Order: sequence, then structure tokens, then C-alpha cells
Amino acid sequence: MLLIGDDWAEDHHDVEVQDEAGRKLAAARLSEGVQGIAKLHELLAKHGGGDLDPAAVMVGIETDRGSWVQALIASGYQVYAINPRQAARFKERYATSGAKSDKGDAHALADMVRIDRDQLRPVAGDSEQAQAVKVVARAHQSLIWERTRTFQRLRSTLREYFPAALSAYADLELTSTDVLELLIKAPAPAAGAKLTRTQIVAVLARHRRRHREARAAAIQTALREPQLGLPEPVTAAYAAATAHARLIIALNEQIAALEVQVKAHFLAHPDAETYLSMPGIAEITGARVLAEFGDDPARYASAKARKNYAGTSPITRASGKSHTVQARYVRNNRLADALQRQAFAALRASPGARRYYDKQRAREAGYNPALRQVGNRLVGILHGCLKTRTLYDEATAWSHHAHTQAA
Repeated sequence: MLLIGDDWAEDHHDVEVQDEAGRKLAAARLSEGVQGIAKLHELLAKHGGGDLDPAAVMVGIETDRGSWVQALIASGYQVYAINPRQAARFKERYATSGAKSDKGDAHALADMVRIDRDQLRPVAGDSEQAQAVKVVARAHQSLIWERTRTFQRLRSTLREYFPAALSAYADLELTSTDVLELLIKAPAPAAGAKLTRTQIVAVLARHRRRHREARAAAIQTALREPQLGLPEPVTAAYAAATAHARLIIALNEQIAALEVQVKAHFLAHPDAETYLSMPGIAEITGARVLAEFGDDPARYASAKARKNYAGTSPITRASGKSHTVQARYVRNNRLADALQRQAFAALRASPGARRYYDKQRAREAGYNPALRQVGNRLVGILHGCLKTRTLYDEATAWSHHAHTQAA
């Protein structure tokens, strides 16, 4: 058996090779790419012999993505994606000074795989379809987050020099393309006051808005309301800063294009029907949940393991007379966001979920803790459906809680 610590960077990898006794056999800096992987294979063949079983090679690395990781998996090696927080705590065994080096990190990762690999999780053997869903779902979500950040900058700018625009477009989403086009057409208070009803209606009609005449009248009235002004040069400078509006329009186009890809890849996955049978899940939410959970059937040993990974299950802290139950804040934020959206939507779609939520609220749980409990229950139900290859059934899913409530 050979233990490998791989401290990766953008263009190279520092690796250390150990034997089962922890004896350092080799250390090298390898370039990213085909040549680097080839040299790693040569290094392992040199120290493992010609009859080395690839499954006896254990690699510790602080990522689970990228072509390098996929090449390691394709070679048959067992790859452990180590959380950087775990690695940082492990390194404290060697020194508390905070000293750091790439070679030292590679040594620590090799030690970690050798000593604690029973506590680590190998990189999931997700199918190519699941990996494809993960790529497009994450890209789609990242663009939405980027649009939100850009929108917050735009809104902050408008509040400082053109608050009338926020009032005028309050009934419409400020991230919608028609509102952004109106803002580009009239980026300052004086230009906004000159917008005609015909111009506003034309933009709204192009984007198929309903009740266009009434909305145009309301927008025009709001834009012509008196407001505190800034000096003309300052106002002109602020107006130029609304270039954020053009960026959001471009993001809207790319988000819409990626949404088509997300749905197509997700619906092509064999587990899509099971995910879509769950309450509160549609194509986009389902794609995000599938992407983050993966589809390796051996990845989660139990529903509890899946809940722990999702971050919906609580953490118990008991020490002496102190005993507290807390939410998990160290978790996969992409998955947590998707599951919260599912739980919220499930309150309308599932009578059982609604009853369970109301039960938590009756126990004086806050809104978010109660919603998290619903999400936790839904993760367990999803695990059972995937394990048994059955679709969600409302009566079966909530029968235990219904009987308990009736009793």
C-alpha cells in the first residue's frame, strides 16, 4: 500500500509518497496536466513495483473536482477529498506556530490518509450524467448569485442619486430586462422625468408585460415626483455607474440559456423521476439537489449520513452540565440553499409537510429552525425513495407522524 499526500496549486502539485509504516519514500513537485500525471505514475511504479494494485494507492487531496482528480480516479486509485478545515486541524499536531509550506502540507495529507482514512470519505463514484448535471447546475446558480451581487450594487447606487427609480419600478423586478432597459434609456432623474408614456409602454410591450397602460402611467408619475437632487456633474457620474444594468441584462441572457441546459441534463438522468416526485422540487431545484448529493449508491450508508452531509440535522454539544442542540453552519451552502427552497415550497404542496411544520412551530421553534426540520425530514424521505427505487407517496412519507399526532 502507498499513501500519497497531494498539495495542489493552479499549475503544480507537491506530492509525498509514504509506505504503510509512514516512512517517506519520495517527494516531488509535478506540473499540472498529462506530463505531471505520467510522472506520478512513474513514481508509484518505482516504489510500488510492477505488480502494484491501483486500489492499494490512497491519495489525499483538498479538492474533489478537476481533470487531475478525475485522472487519479480513472487510474483506479482511492482518492480522499479532504476538507481544508479538517486538514488545518490535523496540521496543528505538528506545530502551533502557523508555519506553512507546500512540502509540509503534502506530508500532512499523506499522514492524514495513512492514520485517519477510516474517518475520511472517498471521492464519490458519481456517474458521468451526474457530473454533467453538477457542472451546469453550479454554473447556473453561480450566475444567479453574481446577478444578485450586481443588483445590490445597482440598487445601492440608485438609492444615492435616483431613489425615484426604485419607487417607480417597485411593482416590477429591478433585475428584469424591461426595467433595466428603461433605466438605461433614462439613467438620471431629469431624463426619467422626460420619459413619455408611449416610450414606457413600448418597452413593457416588447417584454409582454400585462396591464401595460396602467403600469406605464404609474411609472411616469413616480419618475416625475420632486426629489432632492445632486450637482449635475455628480449626477452624471452616478448615471455612468448604472453600467451595472447592462451587465445584469447580459447575465439574464446567460442564466436563461443555462437554465435550458440544466433542465435537459437533469431530465436525462435516471433519478430525475424520483426527485421530481418529491414535494417542493421542480427541474432546477431537483438538478441542484442531485448535483450536490451525487448518484453514487454507496456514498451514504444511511439516511442519517445523508442528513449530516446536507447539514439539515442538528449538532449536539454535551460537556459536563452543558447540553445544547445547534444547527450545522459548516455545510454545503449550495445544497442547503436548494433544500431550504424545497422545504418552503413543500409547505403548500404537501399536507404532511405542513402539519410537521406547524407541529414544530407549536413547540415554539422559530421560522428557520422549523423549516430546517421539514427539510431534514424530506432528506430522509428522499434517501428512502432512492434506496428502494420508489416514487414519493404522501401517505407513506408522513404516516408515522400522522399516527403520532392522532394518538
